[in-house]
Amino acid sequence: MTPTLRRLFGVTAAAAMGATALLGAGAGSAAADGDGHHAHCDRVERPIWIDDPSRNMTGHGCSAPDNGRRWYVVDIDTLVQPRYKTEYVNGGIDRTETLHNRTVRCMGYTTDKDTLNWFGCVPD
Repeated sequence: MTPTLRRLFGVTAAAAMGATALLGAGAGSAAADGDGHHAHCDRVERPIWIDDPSRNMTGHGCSAPDNGRRWYVVDIDTLVQPRYKTEYVNGGIDRTETLHNRTVRCMGYTTDKDTLNWFGCVPD
């Protein structure tokens, strides 16, 4: 293996471990100290790809937090989870589960009119 390729693998591995450590530390501190800002959504869709929930959710009827914190606690009245047959949208939906009164932690959100697109959500 060439030295350049070896360095590239080393940098990639270091970055992956650092990102994992940061995400783990951020998630733990937000949950442990209860300091994550709360948001509330009436309805959220979160696709599940072969038993692995998406890290992104689409929320409707949400109260957007007004603080730029890193982790948010999202209280959800109705969580709709379509379970896809494959890893692709055109693979079709196997079944859809509807859950009520759920709480999910997410890293952040973007807005699109009256929809909040949550990202970096930790699987529950």
